[in-house]
Amino acid sequence: MQLRYNYRVYPTLAQQQSLARAFGCARVVFNDALRARQEAREQGLPYISDGDLSKQVITEAKTTPERAWLGEVSAVVLQQALADLNLAYRNFFASLPGKRKGRKVAPPRFRSRKDNRQAIRFTANARFKVMDNGRLRLPKIGDLAVRWSRALPAAPSSVTIVMDAVGRYFASFVVQVADEPLPPADAEVGIDLGLTHFAVLSDGTKVAAPQFLRKAARKLRRLQQDLSRKQRGSNNRKKAVVAVAKAHARVVDTRRDWQHKLSTEIIRDNQAVYVEDLCVTGLARTRLAKSVHDAGWAGFTAMLEYKAARYGRIFDKIDRFAPTSQTCSACGRLDGPKPLNVRSWTCPCGAIHDRDVNAAINVLAAGRAESLNACGAQVRPAPVPAPREEAGIRPRATPCSTRSTEAIPIPQGGENVNGTGTP
Repeated sequence: MQLRYNYRVYPTLAQQQSLARAFGCARVVFNDALRARQEAREQGLPYISDGDLSKQVITEAKTTPERAWLGEVSAVVLQQALADLNLAYRNFFASLPGKRKGRKVAPPRFRSRKDNRQAIRFTANARFKVMDNGRLRLPKIGDLAVRWSRALPAAPSSVTIVMDAVGRYFASFVVQVADEPLPPADAEVGIDLGLTHFAVLSDGTKVAAPQFLRKAARKLRRLQQDLSRKQRGSNNRKKAVVAVAKAHARVVDTRRDWQHKLSTEIIRDNQAVYVEDLCVTGLARTRLAKSVHDAGWAGFTAMLEYKAARYGRIFDKIDRFAPTSQTCSACGRLDGPKPLNVRSWTCPCGAIHDRDVNAAINVLAAGRAESLNACGAQVRPAPVPAPREEAGIRPRATPCSTRSTEAIPIPQGGENVNGTGTP
């Protein structure tokens, strides 16, 4: 499977200027290509192919005085900008008839130099190289100092240089790695994700919600107030924007680190992990939107999914409409919906349930049932050979014609050739 390995890089001042030039050239090529296709559509012309578009906005554009500076950066960077545009169009066209999973995708938009995140990508054709001294050599940029927190497991196929809103630079390597199955574990777990507790496991373990954004709300409020008082376009406003971005980046980094540790622990200790397929987009439209975004359920489940695939574990999502909080895990009785303030309830069978633990147990049971069916459980009766007395066509009837009386093949299951099972 393919994984990304991110490392912090520290370019010099001259290298930062070269990267800024590369960011700008990639952005211009992307915008020129998008504008060309939009104009062709407005004029009723055919859709411009990828090859013609590359020739128009890169090859021919370099020969003009207005775009001659495109030759100052690696051609691979410009080609990858076009690849990003083509991928955006393919996702947009695939989402229109519903071929693409998830919600509808909007058509590509123009990139702005004021975007908080800038990125360029180098593939193997660019001949980037990780040097013996630990530096990353990029064409027309130079050797970047990299902070290697761990070694790359294999030679990377591409590297993306990213500058975030804080002004930090990262190198993101795409590496093909082999699966590393862990020793088999006896336990299986169902997980009920929530807000009071981030995760409740079917064995009764409750993981408290860290609420990183809530804890940083006071500092963020003060920084936002300082930003609102700064004059637009001033240097002080730019500094205030960076301060706010740093505070948010600290929250994001802390949440990601915590989720990585928790997901690794769950995958290591359990052979199978089942979660509920939550509609985060819908929940984000409610009054609980801030808490839902702070929890980061989607990122956590994505970590569980790819780590399970890498380490030989089973991961599955159950139906989001399954009434896990309304069903008694002891007798299976459907007791009806309950408001969020009801944290425990008693089933008529006498079982007293903690709402979240009961839901996690039901998630585990539903995940096991779906996993058994997906692994080849017998869903319908297997075909059985027809008895001898049922396999012929009116075996006791006397032939009334001179036609051949040889047996006619009967489909397996006792049906005759017209599929009715009768003469």
